[in-house]
Amino acid sequence: MDVHPLVRLGVRKVLATDFEVQEAAGREEALDLVRDIGDFDVAILDMGWRRNGEGPSISGTETIREMRRTAPVLGIVAHGDRAERHLANAALGAGATAYVARTAGPDQLREAVRAAIAEERFIDEDVPPKGSRGLITRRQREILQLLADGEPTTVAARQLGLSEETVKTHMKNTLARLGAKNRSHAVAIGLRESLIV
Repeated sequence: MDVHPLVRLGVRKVLATDFEVQEAAGREEALDLVRDIGDFDVAILDMGWRRNGEGPSISGTETIREMRRTAPVLGIVAHGDRAERHLANAALGAGATAYVARTAGPDQLREAVRAAIAEERFIDEDVPPKGSRGLITRRQREILQLLADGEPTTVAARQLGLSEETVKTHMKNTLARLGAKNRSHAVAIGLRESLIV
């Protein structure tokens, strides 16, 4: 299920030769289908936070939990925006059987669905392994590069058109994602991991 018709069309095209596919335009509609019909082997759930009709939709993780309560043996493939460990962990922690990013190819999606049917865990091959340092965003990389070049936070903020507070927030998140103790440590990790030059 996905709010974007083109994404639903693509998923249908990838799976239609091997599986019978039903569509839902949003999470609430999908939950209704699972509750009312209940004869599904797998649900593919869009994990992005998007509006669904009259207001905010329930979150992807809430939907997974509700589907798991409603249909305990339902295989759930979480379809996330990016191949990142924290997104996969959130989906699997909520009860999903598999996690596949939107960047995955058709074969990975089919493999995830087959794994979910077999009640086997599947994680997109592009998701970094457990314990690996997470990737940082483009903006975080830009800020880290400016700091590596010796620029203070005020200059980084001015050059990027951001407030100093936003730059500090990005750096705090960068430290967490890299597992760094401080800014100098983050720069060292960034250089070692070729995230910056």
